[in-house]
Amino acid sequence: MYLDHNAGGRIRAEVAAAITDWLQQPVANPSSLHAAGRRARDAMEEARDEVARLIRAAPGEIVFTGSGSEANGLAILGVARPGDALFSTPIEHASVLGALSAAESYGCDSSWLSMDADGRVTPDAVARAATGARLVSLGWGNGETGILQPLAAVGAALSCLASDKRPLLHSDAVQVVGNEDIDVGALAVDLLTLSGHKLGAPSGIGALFVRRDLSLMPRVHGGSQERERRAGTENLLGIIGFGVAAKLARQDSADRVSRIRDLRERLWSVLQENCQPLVRYDCEPSLPGTLSVGFTGLRGDALLVALDSVGVAASNGSACAAGAPEPSHVLRALGHDDEAARSVLRFSLGSDLDPDAIDRAGAAIRQVVADARGRGGCP
Repeated sequence: MYLDHNAGGRIRAEVAAAITDWLQQPVANPSSLHAAGRRARDAMEEARDEVARLIRAAPGEIVFTGSGSEANGLAILGVARPGDALFSTPIEHASVLGALSAAESYGCDSSWLSMDADGRVTPDAVARAATGARLVSLGWGNGETGILQPLAAVGAALSCLASDKRPLLHSDAVQVVGNEDIDVGALAVDLLTLSGHKLGAPSGIGALFVRRDLSLMPRVHGGSQERERRAGTENLLGIIGFGVAAKLARQDSADRVSRIRDLRERLWSVLQENCQPLVRYDCEPSLPGTLSVGFTGLRGDALLVALDSVGVAASNGSACAAGAPEPSHVLRALGHDDEAARSVLRFSLGSDLDPDAIDRAGAAIRQVVADARGRGGCP
């Protein structure tokens, strides 16, 4: 009963089949000039077309990277220069926070945008605060609480600024891709981060949308790959898988999202039967498959161990922060104390689940929580 899809899920069957087909032949370097190299380049560019179509971009605006984290770093550090002002929120993914910290060491000045109690920004307030800045980096969907930022409205507000005062807009859309219709032109974003394994592609492949007239300083040097924006031999098999996953997401997104949202609400209903007291931290608009629940008075890390022993996989935050001694930086930034932050589990659902699996998982969670409460709480 796998309820950790925000961290990664099953490779889709069609993706696995496409990669397996390529494994039957030499996986050539796409930069090679021989026939095998040309076939590899053709396959890579076909995948680039599919990823571009998923977000309504031009293929030349897609830069393949090794992960969403790398794409976030490339977006921020690729445009920031010493003395630039950068704006973001304290609830971003660790890779964004890390890139901002690195930019500060290079002489940039980063500041937090104001948020409401749920962690959302106000578009007009973003425009006022960031007037004249170099960059606003705003995650579209939060992988821990599931909340969605008003990204399109932020883009519209920034677009109303004079051209010499308008900051670039970057968004980490890793959790959103495949769950929302994405049109980079309508969003007015300059940079957008994607990750293949959130769509059913293998891990180890990401992408960054870079508006066609935007100059980007590479972070990996030594080759002319990706139009000199990211050196290194491309991960051909990962890219092929990403392309297939992007095509499938474009075809079945609406039905899949509706089904996952229904499963999330079913799980919440099951948990409410006898798991009180509970606190729900995700609130609409939100990612369709994210259910963030605080089990008051209990320790989330201890609950995770107990759940794993009965076959339920969940999380107490971003996988990139797993094992950190401190409670979730997201919940602490939203004003929750350490005890409340440590009580939260994130259940994230995927399309491979069905109502029976949700009912079994819910029953197992209820039993684990009841056992913990019977002992007077988890240690």
